[in-house]
Amino acid sequence: MPSTRITKRAVDDATPEARDFYLWDSELSGFGLKVTPSGTKTYLVQYRAGGRGMPTRRITIGRHGSPWTPEQARQEARRVLATVDLGDDPAARKADRRRELTVSELCDLYIAEGCTTKKPSTIRADQGRITWHIKPLLGKRKAGDITRGDIERLLRDVAAGKTASPHRSSKGGSRATGGKGAASQTVILLRAMFAFAMARALRSDNPAAGIKTFNVRKLERFLTAEEIGRLGKTLIAFEQEGANPYLIAAIRLLLLTGCRKSEILSLTWDCVDVAHFCLRLPDSKTGAKIVPLGRAALDILTKLQRRSGVQYVISGKGQHGQLVNIDRTWEKIRTAAGLPDVRLHDLRHSFASVGAANGSSLLVIGKILGHTQPTTTQRYAHLGHDPVLTAANQISAVIADALDQSTSQRNRRRKFRLRPNRPMSLADAPV
Repeated sequence: MPSTRITKRAVDDATPEARDFYLWDSELSGFGLKVTPSGTKTYLVQYRAGGRGMPTRRITIGRHGSPWTPEQARQEARRVLATVDLGDDPAARKADRRRELTVSELCDLYIAEGCTTKKPSTIRADQGRITWHIKPLLGKRKAGDITRGDIERLLRDVAAGKTASPHRSSKGGSRATGGKGAASQTVILLRAMFAFAMARALRSDNPAAGIKTFNVRKLERFLTAEEIGRLGKTLIAFEQEGANPYLIAAIRLLLLTGCRKSEILSLTWDCVDVAHFCLRLPDSKTGAKIVPLGRAALDILTKLQRRSGVQYVISGKGQHGQLVNIDRTWEKIRTAAGLPDVRLHDLRHSFASVGAANGSSLLVIGKILGHTQPTTTQRYAHLGHDPVLTAANQISAVIADALDQSTSQRNRRRKFRLRPNRPMSLADAPV
């Protein structure tokens, strides 16, 4: 561990390494700087409460920058070390104070400091579960008092709809519906939160560990060709009645590309590669990916009017001209099309199901959808042609032709021979 006087130049020159490293001040014993691999620089104090032979403790002063400069941090370190000389143990006192956190305060601390590696969309989902389920049921309780029974009771209450809300959020987002899926995800979040609390010495155990959650079957709703036709007619009707053309285009693109809603609504024009028939997404649920575009999807993009000064393909009145909410209009469209149970995400399922039914391999479908695990695409396996049955039909047809050389018989049998189906798109649907 290097030792030098901690000055602004020394702090600026401290470059990140593969692991956390510490720079200790050569003049004030116990005053140091922690540098993480991400480049975060934090001032701290290390001391030994109770004299020689006692374990060392560390207490954080603050991150380098406003308001902490090296000299301000040095003054604070002197103050802390002076209280230690008088018999105080600031780290233990801070830990005791933290142990008195309420669940609501633990939630806020977890969102602020425990979600560094999570995607923004995941954090928003966590915040929703905290707001709708955790805080109403456990928020006022002390985090240190929560038991396994409390978590199991929350699981039952959320599953039964106790925290469900009949109203949407003030920003027009989705309402809390509760149910077994929401209950299971909320317990999984609590498990992560209490693991975070253990790492911060706020608890010695995790009351959510080992709790069995509901085995919720993933919803799989696939549109038939007739349903796609009804949807196509409804979209045209809404267009003719003056519906937002960008919103209509978003729904068509969801079905024609298999993309997730967030991927289409956040799509910017610089990600559209017309020359190579693809979308180049810098980020998604599974990271950066390339989405190949069929002719029908490309036609929608090339015909869509690009608004001056707006980078988003699906333009709206939101921040920076982005359309952020299409759920309400989708409910009207699906109702008018006679598809009340179809979610926007089911359009992605339908894209995959059409591919499987028309002979595309699961590997290819998974590549288009951006699946990182083959098991994720496996749900569409039962929709594809059975290769064994296809081979049996083809072989028997050839043998039958050899047995009966009659032209009329051969022509009649050809009508029943399996033929490859061409891929179906929304553009092909009857209107």
